[in-house]
Amino acid sequence: MATIEDNLRVNWEGQEWQPVYHASGFSFLQMPVITQADPKYVQLFNWGLIPSWVKTKIDADKLKTQTLNARSETAFEKPSFRSGIKYNRCLIPADGFFEWREVDKKKYPHFIFMKNKQMFCFGGIYANWTDRFTGELIQSFSILTTDANPMMEKIHNSKKRMPVIIPSNGYENWLDNNLMPKDIQQFFKPFSDSEMTYRTISKLITSRVENSNVPEVLERCNYPELVEIQ
Repeated sequence: MATIEDNLRVNWEGQEWQPVYHASGFSFLQMPVITQADPKYVQLFNWGLIPSWVKTKIDADKLKTQTLNARSETAFEKPSFRSGIKYNRCLIPADGFFEWREVDKKKYPHFIFMKNKQMFCFGGIYANWTDRFTGELIQSFSILTTDANPMMEKIHNSKKRMPVIIPSNGYENWLDNNLMPKDIQQFFKPFSDSEMTYRTISKLITSRVENSNVPEVLERCNYPELVEIQ
């Protein structure tokens, strides 16, 4: 929490949060976000976007499984995302992310992070949804994706995608309420792989028995059958 506050010069809104080492997106966990509406504060939103126009909890639960990520190329067109990309953008702080490399029909997990090991921010969109029957307010977000940079092309070698990463000198601009669509689209470029690195990790993150939300999940695990990515 202190790291996020110091790096982004923001304050927590009195919410308790424990760092997440790994969790499936389909657990729809709460993660820290900084929104356009409250750029000086960190809030906890649920991963898996539920647009404000969704009518029922059943529809909400179904849709959020499809909105963990949002393709930046179509964000201005898709009903779930087009309002958010214009008016409800957010930063999602992280110190790394996971991706899988497929080799000979087997998949190997990689942890991707910055060479300087510093925190960074994904670009995302958010929404506020209220259950019409219970009055419950759910605040949620989706992480934008873009084409992979050369390093990520070799890791995520099936779909060749990566998250949108906002440069640290662009945080304030990303949250600017007055950005035009063409200015927003400038952020959709793949982040430079010259600042990124990776390591292969164990398949603990796929375990259905062991807890994968532990520091050990990030430790290096070598696979002899893999050739290092250059």
